[in-house]
Amino acid sequence: MITIRRQLLGLGFVAASSLLALNAAQAMSGPTAIQIDGGPLGALQLSGGVDGYGYYYNPSLSGSSSNGANVANGLIELQKTDGVLQFTVEIGSNGGAIGLGAGTKPAQTSITTFTTGPLYAGYVTIAPTGLPITISAGQLGSLEGYESGIDWNNPSQLTTDIFQVQNSQNRGVNINYTSGPISATLQFGDGWDTGVFNFLQGLATYTIDSSNAMNVYFAANLGTTGNNTFAYGGSTGGSYGPYYANSDMIGGFYSYTNGNLNLVPEVQYVYAKANNKLGLTKSSANFGAALFGTYTFGTSPYSVGGWVEYEKSTGLDNWFAGANSELAGFSVAPTWQYKDLFARANMGVSYLLNNKYDGMSYGYGNKNNGKIALVGTLEAGVLF
Repeated sequence: MITIRRQLLGLGFVAASSLLALNAAQAMSGPTAIQIDGGPLGALQLSGGVDGYGYYYNPSLSGSSSNGANVANGLIELQKTDGVLQFTVEIGSNGGAIGLGAGTKPAQTSITTFTTGPLYAGYVTIAPTGLPITISAGQLGSLEGYESGIDWNNPSQLTTDIFQVQNSQNRGVNINYTSGPISATLQFGDGWDTGVFNFLQGLATYTIDSSNAMNVYFAANLGTTGNNTFAYGGSTGGSYGPYYANSDMIGGFYSYTNGNLNLVPEVQYVYAKANNKLGLTKSSANFGAALFGTYTFGTSPYSVGGWVEYEKSTGLDNWFAGANSELAGFSVAPTWQYKDLFARANMGVSYLLNNKYDGMSYGYGNKNNGKIALVGTLEAGVLF
């Protein structure tokens, strides 16, 4: 049976971030912060959102379909974004991003995924006056990838293989440098929320002009994370797999905007070397490529988002769809938004181009042999 590996992934981070993630596809207008007089703290910003969805999930296009309804997110964030001492506190429940092709039906939102419980993000930032550097420490978001762990930031509620194999929230220290069109961020912490501080991430951005921006990111494990450590709701030696927390990654995406059209190609490669102490008898890897797009219809409340993807795994480890898997998929999401209210229909189909490893087959459905999976959702929410 194909199993989903993560539900809460890929929230972009920046020293003065908001619920609208740094690397998110701007399919909709995100929360507009409420300005608050914080007295001795100065000006504060309060923002948040809540959404839910109904879903239809049909693995293998067979009779084993299911349907239901879930809460996706309930998040509230308080920030101080000016002065030398700044902070961000974001609490609530998150789980609306659904991995297309992962092989399980959509799950209910949760506040127990991280060791910090309902604290989704919480960090203090020092921004020295007159310097291009800021330093942050606490519960931080990942620097990896384009898609966000908060579904309303993405062109579709359904997410790609690229997103599913990335690190998410973790505790650590972050240093950011910005000068003109160039910004660069390094983060050191306990990748995969393991409590083992040996994970380094980096993100570099070059903003060419208002229509073009290039982003390159990497992640590297500087030590060994053992099999008995916690990792997003399970142990690295259990169903989660030690190859995630002991992997290295490189990727990049390019954002191009022309009027109401935004296109973002992304490629990513993640690799885990053999380590007999961890039970990794052979190396394995996952390659993903995707093209994201959004188009807004003038000044109307309507837009459409979506993506196409290709995934290829090598080796015996189940990175996303199965050992040595090869997959193609697409998603499309027509969207309506009026001020703080939004509604979106999401539909996606994934197809296993290869579902065999070492003479064994796997796949979708009750018989674990189907090659096609279909997911549809209808979501609605309010942002503030």
